[in-house]
Amino acid sequence: MPYQVNKVYPSKTVMIVVDMQNDFIAEDAKLRSPQAAAMVPKLAATLEFCRGKGIRVIYTAHVHRRDGCDMGLYDDLYAAIADRTCLVDGTSGVEIYKDLAPAAGEHVIKKHRYSAFFGTDLDIILREWGITTVVVSGTTTENCCHATARDAMFRNYGVVFLSDATGTFDYPDVGQGAMSASDVHKATLTILGFSTAHVMTVEDFKTRVTDAAAHASITKVA
Repeated sequence: MPYQVNKVYPSKTVMIVVDMQNDFIAEDAKLRSPQAAAMVPKLAATLEFCRGKGIRVIYTAHVHRRDGCDMGLYDDLYAAIADRTCLVDGTSGVEIYKDLAPAAGEHVIKKHRYSAFFGTDLDIILREWGITTVVVSGTTTENCCHATARDAMFRNYGVVFLSDATGTFDYPDVGQGAMSASDVHKATLTILGFSTAHVMTVEDFKTRVTDAAAHASITKVA
């Protein structure tokens, strides 16, 4: 059943910025998400809000070693990954987009799959910090953001999913018809809002942040 994150307590909350890298955001990037690029100013302002309230910010970067030893099936899924022109560890393409650059002391978690939890130490870090709620932003809505939100919920974190600080790209027809970015985004938000997360806007999120030092309240809805 869906649930509501009624209060966001800064000391117990982390903002996860998913894969806002040059290879997904820069103007000439092969894997560019125009929808995600368009929301960069809003996300940048949201990160400053979080820092001002004492909410920790942590980043993820989807990367692969050039020799492909951590590639899995991505060679078969994405030509720009297969030819090593995108998401190669150590290149400028995997760096966080300059307008969203991490502040001093903020961590970037390198990952090799959609989920920020799969094969990384993210869960260890969050538990060390005493985190109970995660806020998901970034790209792409339906893949890396969705997978990260699902894995967070599986680990019993309350999940806030920002509807206007996530984004994706148009989908071509691969047998079931093409989908626009807006349709992919909307469908994913609908699914997440029913089964996984409290989907809300940035402004709604801001109204739920409290200075009280307590655990976030998660209320199940029948």
